[in-house]
Amino acid sequence: MQVWINGESRLLSPETTIRQLLVANRLEGRRVAVELNEEIVPRSQHETCQIRHGDRVEIVHAIGGG
Repeated sequence: MQVWINGESRLLSPETTIRQLLVANRLEGRRVAVELNEEIVPRSQHETCQIRHGDRVEIVHAIGGG
């Protein structure tokens, strides 16, 4: 299925979850925020939230500073 990740078209397997996407991109366990179709997906839902054909996913890295 075709989806958009951070503005780039990508092909994913059907029923891919947010967690699977993060694992595949070596981002699991890192401080990131995930937005699916302009709505924040809480970390507690990453395991069960499935990405669908045509979805738009934004992954933002948290950066500390002072």
